[in-house]
Amino acid sequence: MKTGESGEMVKALSIIKEAEHSLQMLFNELEEIAYANQVRVIEAFHKHRVREYYFYPSTGYGYGDRGRDALEDIFADIFGAEDALVRSQVVSGTHAISACLFALLRPGDELISLTGSPYDTLCRIIGHEEKSPGTLIDKGIKYSEVDLDERGKPDLTAIAAAIKDTTRMVLIQRSRGYKTRPPVDLETIAVITKLVKARNPTTIVMLDNCYGEFTAVQEPGHYGVDIIAGSLIKNPGGGLIPSGGYIAGNKDLIEQLAFHLTAPGLGKELGASLLDKRIMYQGLFLAPHTVLQALKGAVLLAYVFEEHGYEVFPRWNEKRSDIVQAVKLRDAAEVLRFCQEVQNASPVDSDVTLEYGELPAYRDKIVMAAGTFVQGSSIELSCDAPLRSPHCVFLQGGLSYEHCRFLLQRLLDNFLLANA
Repeated sequence: MKTGESGEMVKALSIIKEAEHSLQMLFNELEEIAYANQVRVIEAFHKHRVREYYFYPSTGYGYGDRGRDALEDIFADIFGAEDALVRSQVVSGTHAISACLFALLRPGDELISLTGSPYDTLCRIIGHEEKSPGTLIDKGIKYSEVDLDERGKPDLTAIAAAIKDTTRMVLIQRSRGYKTRPPVDLETIAVITKLVKARNPTTIVMLDNCYGEFTAVQEPGHYGVDIIAGSLIKNPGGGLIPSGGYIAGNKDLIEQLAFHLTAPGLGKELGASLLDKRIMYQGLFLAPHTVLQALKGAVLLAYVFEEHGYEVFPRWNEKRSDIVQAVKLRDAAEVLRFCQEVQNASPVDSDVTLEYGELPAYRDKIVMAAGTFVQGSSIELSCDAPLRSPHCVFLQGGLSYEHCRFLLQRLLDNFLLANA
């Protein structure tokens, strides 16, 4: 019997169509957010009069790279900032965040994480969990955390008590990371920012924006956050940008960061764009639409898995502030089965067999399903999970809703209905 004619596939498609019917109003709301963001991107392109010659690469020192400079101006406008750095030389979102921390903090300064323990890779940079050379702790930076409240949300009372005259910077992680807590929405970010500034106006509010871009009609910079950082192979790259990171924020902070990334006195004027900048502009242009595809796919999967008795974070009808969809499974073996289905549904390396393995800067062994065109791209449909309890998978991305739908059909056939 051919694929598509089996009873299981017919049943899976019927379940998906019923879910889509129930989700139509929510899909419409997500499409309105995408439209608002698309208009915002287009207007930024118009404001800065993007020209075809902006797309050409530059060499050497990179002096006079008008395309690079215009792209950074566009990013600054879109993300509600005064200035920005958008560079392929920044190798990841973690690198972008690390650059902010090392550029803006001095020995004796205090850094406070306001959303509990940060993502695994950042913990290694801070150095509070294990002694290691070159970390913030090793360089004399003081570090503390404010735990989340019992609902998994920022504890505003504890935050107010933690901010002191000596607090140089606070860090907010917008996305959930490898946790089931909700992402931090923009309204809460605005409240935290006002609270911090009321306690100490000189404290820098820094935000890890990874996975959150274009999930709402504005960005954290519009709510007073001093500096944000993220990855170009996540939301703002639209699935096209092959590498890089961005940092957007107050002009004086961006200048310090530029001196850190190059050398004092050199700054933003240096840095050749060795990549064809066409895909950087085009990726940003497509980003609102691509994020919409990922969000619709995440909502659909959450709805169907919840209907089949699984605990999902967020629930299908909860407000979303990032593109990550977590699903709680029974054990490590079931996590591996789920991730294998994601890999098998991928356009690249679909026949690869997954297993847990070590990755640099992660606490635990990790399994990653990532049959992506860009290595490590998490705006492409992908899934990963640490080998620890609770046993959750963290699904994100999707260049097309149709790909997300295809994956769910496979999960129904080979996972949900097979388990029933």
